[in-house]
Amino acid sequence: MKATFQKYTLEFKQPAGTSRGVLHTKDTYYLILDNGTEKGIGECNLFKGLSSDDRPGYEEKLQWVCDHIGMKPAQMMEALQDWPSILFGYEMAMQSLQSADPFTLFPSPFTESQDSIPINGLVWMGDQKFMMTQLEEKLASGFDCIKLKIGAIDFDAEMELLKSIRSRFRESEVTIRVDANGAFKPSEVLSKLDEISKYKVHSIEQPIKAGQWQEMAQLCEKTPLPIALDEELIGIYQPEEREQCLETIRPQYIILKPALVGGFANSRAWINLATERSIGWWMTSALESNVGLNAIAQFTYTLGVKMPQGLGTGGLYTNNIESPLEIKKGSLYCNDTAGWKTNLLNQ
Repeated sequence: MKATFQKYTLEFKQPAGTSRGVLHTKDTYYLILDNGTEKGIGECNLFKGLSSDDRPGYEEKLQWVCDHIGMKPAQMMEALQDWPSILFGYEMAMQSLQSADPFTLFPSPFTESQDSIPINGLVWMGDQKFMMTQLEEKLASGFDCIKLKIGAIDFDAEMELLKSIRSRFRESEVTIRVDANGAFKPSEVLSKLDEISKYKVHSIEQPIKAGQWQEMAQLCEKTPLPIALDEELIGIYQPEEREQCLETIRPQYIILKPALVGGFANSRAWINLATERSIGWWMTSALESNVGLNAIAQFTYTLGVKMPQGLGTGGLYTNNIESPLEIKKGSLYCNDTAGWKTNLLNQ
């Protein structure tokens, strides 16, 4: 079997603001497999500044995978445990190669356009006017679950946004999630959560920076609103350490980004540990192109999810890979009458 990889630079339609800065472009990598009769494709979604494998030697490791593609899958996956985005791309590519259609990894009513996945509408960081404009667009297009990135502008201005939503929509009409990306200090976070909770918020993602397990555990015990771990899960590769993380912190939710936790199998491992402890969870994409988003969405559907998932990033780019994925009225659909428009598998 032959394997190659290709770098691809995605360009944002408009700058994407996070607490780590503003993104204009994002690099990703496609792993292409060819056994002579079938081809498979996976996306190795390196998220600079966030992925635990954002370190020197990334492309060299990808080349190593290509050079050793004949290795047994179990051995390859073990070798890639500390390269989670490459592991995800490899796992995706192998699943793609073994499928009747390289873009239908997990056949289901979702891939056959018979069902959809509820998702949240994401409002990116920016000034109050910019965030309000996005918010209005999401509400007008039918989203009833909104996620706001907070922690970058004035806190009072962000609370005004929450107040604006709640003045128009009850909790039963619009669900609000907020994501702080670790922006708050442990000394101030509880008072911030008290303020946020006034607006009947569903949950807050990563209120303080990852790695402060004891502080986060105390926060999860005292919090006036549910806390979801996100960045906290990054860089934890061993089963014992995953278990220790959840046992210590006892969060209300965990959020799983396959590119950051190491693919489908590792996502399932986290879900199993969470379920055993009555911890809720949902899946989220991490700025993949439509190739990775498609795989995550298909996998997510097989998990029988009911609550909104974080899978709505497909429309962020000017040069995304054209796919059958569509967002309508707050849900992600796969339009089986539309095809993929890409020459990635023809090279």
